[in-house]
Amino acid sequence: MVFVASHAHRKNSPDEGTWVYVDSEKEAADLYIMNHVRTDDILVTQDIGLASLVLPKKVYVLSPRGKVYREESIVTALDYRYVAAKERRKGNYGKGPKPFTDDDRKEFSAQFEKILSKVAGE
Repeated sequence: MVFVASHAHRKNSPDEGTWVYVDSEKEAADLYIMNHVRTDDILVTQDIGLASLVLPKKVYVLSPRGKVYREESIVTALDYRYVAAKERRKGNYGKGPKPFTDDDRKEFSAQFEKILSKVAGE
C-alpha cells in the first residue's frame, strides 16, 4: 500500500504502508500518482478527475464509498461534476457529501474484494 500526501499533511506517526510526501502545490499528489501508477494497480480516490486520467492506464479505480469508476462511465461522472461546480459558482450550494456510513464501508469492502479476486485471477 502506498499513500500519497502533501508535506502539509505529513503524519507524525504514519499508519502502515509506504508514505510518499510531495510538494504542497495544487495537484502535486495527483501528478505523482499519474506518473507512478501502473496497469492493474488499484487506486482509491474520490477525485473523479484523477480517476479519468488513470483509467486509460488500465488501473482499477475505487472511491472510498465503494463506487467503481470505469472508462465507459467516467464521462458521465465528469459531466455531473462540471454541472455541480457550475451550480456552486452561481451560489447554489448543495448539502455537501453525505455522512460516511457502515453501508459505505461494506460496499467498499465488497468491491475491493472483487477487484482483488480479479487481479489475482489474471
